Amino acid sequence: MRILTAILLLLFIATPARAEPEKVMVGAYINDIQAINLQTDSYRLDLYVWFRWKDPAMDPSKSYEFMNAFNPSEHVRTPSYDTPQKMPDGSLYMVVRQQGEFSAKFPLQQYPFDRQELLMAMEDTVYSAKQMVYVPDDKAIMPVTLNKKIRLSGFIVGEPRLEVEGYSYPTNFGDVSQPEAAVYSRGVISVPIHRPPLATGIKVFMPVLLVLLCTGVVFFVHPAYIEGRLGVAITALLTLVALQLTSASSLPEVDYLLMTDKVYLLSYAFIIATMMQVARVSRHVHEKQYDVVRASDRRAVCAFIGLLVAGCAIIYGTTY
Repeated sequence: MRILTAILLLLFIATPARAEPEKVMVGAYINDIQAINLQTDSYRLDLYVWFRWKDPAMDPSKSYEFMNAFNPSEHVRTPSYDTPQKMPDGSLYMVVRQQGEFSAKFPLQQYPFDRQELLMAMEDTVYSAKQMVYVPDDKAIMPVTLNKKIRLSGFIVGEPRLEVEGYSYPTNFGDVSQPEAAVYSRGVISVPIHRPPLATGIKVFMPVLLVLLCTGVVFFVHPAYIEGRLGVAITALLTLVALQLTSASSLPEVDYLLMTDKVYLLSYAFIIATMMQVARVSRHVHEKQYDVVRASDRRAVCAFIGLLVAGCAIIYGTTY
């Protein structure tokens, strides 16, 4: 027994330990962005991921996984070759096509002028950062490229990026052989997207502006028509409520105010202030003091418009 133990100890000492982790060159080609669902914080992509490494004892093309996969069971992974291909420099090479949905929480505070990142976070399920690290492929034309024919409805697609970082989990997953939490090499592919500002601003805020303009007409109606003035303001208020409900129907429930919510609240304040002004001067109308009413309306409309513009500036300044 002692002899066997000694032999095993000698073999262990004689076996050279890996001085440095295996460097795995990674890259990606994003073939298509097929759909984005803001309500579920998910998006469907079709991309190719390639790996190039030297150690024949490992195969990172089989042991990788995407950490932010949405419905992982529905992902389709298709290797381009049956076995890793030998490159002229002696390295091994494999390309895998990955199709499926991914998930990342979309920050919507700046909606509809928000900028989003479509992320794909990749890690190895077997080897920690002490054994293997991802490195962006510097021998490729670009570590990550995008199909130039991609057209994403309602968004402008920016240039993709590939970044590698060390990711440490705050647990050893119950593995008593690991006294500390292991660090894993994580490759993050990101595609920036944003909405066209002019077209989006017109589509979202033009109806609100029209409702406010209709509300402002109240100040140009003869003071004697109190019922008509109040009717216009009430109709504008109900229209604005319907617009807000419609615009929010495609968005998820969040625990903060969007930029559009702040604009709607400011618009509600403008309409309610207009109604209060009509009610306030109604006493002068019954006394047929129309000149007093017109002067008060002029001061009120100037003050309301000024406060509306200042409020929009504050919203813009605090949102961006």
